[in-house]
Amino acid sequence: MLLSLVLPAALLLAGEVKLGAPLALKQQTSIAVLDARPAEYVGKVVQVKGKVVEVCEKAGCWMNLADPNSSARVRIKVNDGEIVFPKTAVGRMAVAEGTFTKIDLTKDQLIAQLKHEAEENHKKFDPSSVTAGKTIYQIKGSGAVVRD
Repeated sequence: MLLSLVLPAALLLAGEVKLGAPLALKQQTSIAVLDARPAEYVGKVVQVKGKVVEVCEKAGCWMNLADPNSSARVRIKVNDGEIVFPKTAVGRMAVAEGTFTKIDLTKDQLIAQLKHEAEENHKKFDPSSVTAGKTIYQIKGSGAVVRD
C-alpha cells in the first residue's frame, strides 16, 4: 500500500506519471469551452489539459485542473482507490480523460458534499454559506498523465 503512494510521487519527480487507463482521444477540449457550454458535452468522453491546482488531501480521488488561458476549472473525479492522484501533482500540468457528467445537488446534498470535502482537506466549512442547491459538472476520470 505504501509503495502505491510513494511510487507515483517518485515518478512525478522523474518527469511524468501515467495514471489509470491510457489516454485514447487524439483531440483535447479546452476547459474554458466545457465551462462555457457544459450541456453540449454531458455524457461525452473528453480529454482536457490544465494545471493541477488542487488534489484531494485524504484519498487522492479527485484533482482540479485550471485552464491555462482562462480562470475556468474542472474537477477530475474517480472512485476511491481506482486512481490516486498524488498531492505532488499540484502546480504541474496534467492531461486527463473521462466522461463529462452533470450532477444536480439539492441544498442538503451540496452542504453534505462541501462538509465532506472540508473534512478531507482539513478546512473549515460554514453550512450557512450555502443558500441553494447547485448543478456541478465534472469529469469521471478514466486516465491521466501528470507532467513537469
